[in-house]
Amino acid sequence: MASKRIKKRKKIFKLKKNRSWLAILLFMLITAVVSAVAFAALTTLAVYTTESKLKDEYEYGRLALDLVDDLDASSESKKYSVLESKLDTFYVVDKNGKIIHQKGENTCAEDSVSYVAIVDTPDEDEDEKKAGNSSELTGLMMYQDTEDSAIGFNDDGTLALSYKKLMPKIKDVLSETGINTDALYSDNVVELPVWIKLDRGDNNGAVFYRAVVSVSISDIIVIMVIVAVIGLMIFIIFIIMLVNAIRNFVNHRRVVKLFFTDLATKGHNWMYFLYKGENLLRKKARFGYAVVDLNFTSYRRFCTCHSLEEGERVVKDIQRLLQKNITRKELCAHVTEGSFALVMLCSDTAAFTDRLKNLMRMASATDGLQGVNFRSGVELVPAVEDAGFFTKRNGIDIEKEFNLASTAEATAEEGTDRCIAFFDEKLVEEQNWIDTVAGMQQLAVRNEEFVVYYQPKYDPRTNELRGAEALIRWNSPTYGLIMPGRFIPLFEKNGFITTIDHYMLTHVARDQRRWLDNGLHCVPVSVNISRAHFIEPDLAEQIRDTVDHEGAPHELIEIELTESAFFDDKQSIVNIIKNLKSYGFTVSMDDFGSGYSSLNSLKDMPLDVLKLDAEFFRGETAGTERGEIVIAEAIRLAKSLDMHTVAEGVEIKEQVDFLAEQGCDMIQGYYFSKPLPRVEYEKRIMPEDSAEQAPAEEQVSFTVDTDSQ
Repeated sequence: MASKRIKKRKKIFKLKKNRSWLAILLFMLITAVVSAVAFAALTTLAVYTTESKLKDEYEYGRLALDLVDDLDASSESKKYSVLESKLDTFYVVDKNGKIIHQKGENTCAEDSVSYVAIVDTPDEDEDEKKAGNSSELTGLMMYQDTEDSAIGFNDDGTLALSYKKLMPKIKDVLSETGINTDALYSDNVVELPVWIKLDRGDNNGAVFYRAVVSVSISDIIVIMVIVAVIGLMIFIIFIIMLVNAIRNFVNHRRVVKLFFTDLATKGHNWMYFLYKGENLLRKKARFGYAVVDLNFTSYRRFCTCHSLEEGERVVKDIQRLLQKNITRKELCAHVTEGSFALVMLCSDTAAFTDRLKNLMRMASATDGLQGVNFRSGVELVPAVEDAGFFTKRNGIDIEKEFNLASTAEATAEEGTDRCIAFFDEKLVEEQNWIDTVAGMQQLAVRNEEFVVYYQPKYDPRTNELRGAEALIRWNSPTYGLIMPGRFIPLFEKNGFITTIDHYMLTHVARDQRRWLDNGLHCVPVSVNISRAHFIEPDLAEQIRDTVDHEGAPHELIEIELTESAFFDDKQSIVNIIKNLKSYGFTVSMDDFGSGYSSLNSLKDMPLDVLKLDAEFFRGETAGTERGEIVIAEAIRLAKSLDMHTVAEGVEIKEQVDFLAEQGCDMIQGYYFSKPLPRVEYEKRIMPEDSAEQAPAEEQVSFTVDTDSQ
């Protein structure tokens, strides 16, 4: 179960986490990649255009130098004059690198040398290719121009463009042309100077000349169009990713809100309480908290009397009221039906109790709930202090804390000063005992650990034994003798009481049969039958068959029905009583006067015996004139209805004398006898001539509590 709760909590936390940052991160990554690709494409296009222009300049310089080299070697000055007519700026160096001729300013940055590869020379003759005389360029020596280094070189020798210096040039040209149709055919160009080295061969030195790479306005516009297209694509991708991220964020918020919203109240629900409450309790704080189960216990009855819609409206109003009266450091959620879960600050228990009672009073005053009460269970979660410092509450399980509060809530009393119950270890012990009883009950029946005690009933006028009541005790090998108050209420709640009733009836009938066979003076013994049996239409037949199976006479078995049973299906009970009487059983009403006695029950039910509850003879009114009047009238009423009367719980002689005077038929109480084990009771019903002899049966002795039940 713990692992299931942990898994459920992890799922809640996973849902709550906002994953939108992943979409944003992915969006940024894709944008960066696309931008990098676009920049690379732009650079590649620019470099390609520049290289094509550069190759033209190189071939022009190569042709000029070849022309000069073809002249007569003795005409060196003529060669220079021809070279000057072909090239604007150049200088010639000998094999030692010494400048021997120069035209124009030398702006060659000789320390920026790079060997740049340029391939694919056009218009190459196929025959020359076959002969291996291809004019394909394998590379050229280039140098930056110190006056304008827009063209540079990468570390690997490839051509590189300096956009920092290139863009102002392009901007100036575009501003001059105005970007119109005529500008496409104008002479406006961007000029990028670079120095190229041409070797003269045969160790004759080299020629350095200043080549100018000219990029026309049409080239720039083509590049700009391509850049615009790429930029538009990036922008579209950006918008799509941004819209998708926003939509995912909104959908996530909507799903989380729906998941944590109670459908009835539109407020917070149980899942929100689990998530938020656990985080709240685990935080480091100098104050304590209280987990509260606030319960509108009559919610179903309210819905039955009014309507489900009205019930939901009231629950919604209560939720609003609670939410309005808690702080930001507290929490409220609707759990189910009329139950609310709260986490409230609690530094002082008394002050907290007053505050919670006030909340419950305000909830009771909600429109449509006047006069309706609430009850609450509380589990305290104190602050954790270590070495003088407050620390986090590790290991908090909010679901467990609320279950403890719910356990306490079940013990609270609605509409009283005990409407608030705090959980303590006694409740744990009680729950453990409930579980222990449930686990042992079947085995106890099979091992016959339940034993029958008999409490005699005497005639107050003659002190003669006239009857007895069968009472149960549990002789457990583990826990010893257990009084009925510790297990009978549990059996009534879990339904095992019906098995116990049959068990008691069987053993009483068996004892009666054996006592008759042993010649003992048998008197009728009453056996209590729980109201849980009255859903069985053949109850009378079951009782008859059980008694017949043991062979006991029906007149020696009296069936006791508790007063509360008469508030169930009256006609069904009347039929069962009539059938029991037709089979020869005596039927009595037990505990008359313990609850809300109904004279209609006496009028309609064909009962034989009326048992006055022990409360008539206890408390402040016992022995008073008013109390005696009520008892006397009850006895008189029973006699008028041809019913016998039995008084329970009689303990003093004055009560016996009064009941004898009023004509009460039998008295059951400690004045005459406490409940007796079977062996002790057998001594009471022995014939007078054998009273000194105990029966041959096994003698059993128990230590009996003074509880008359």
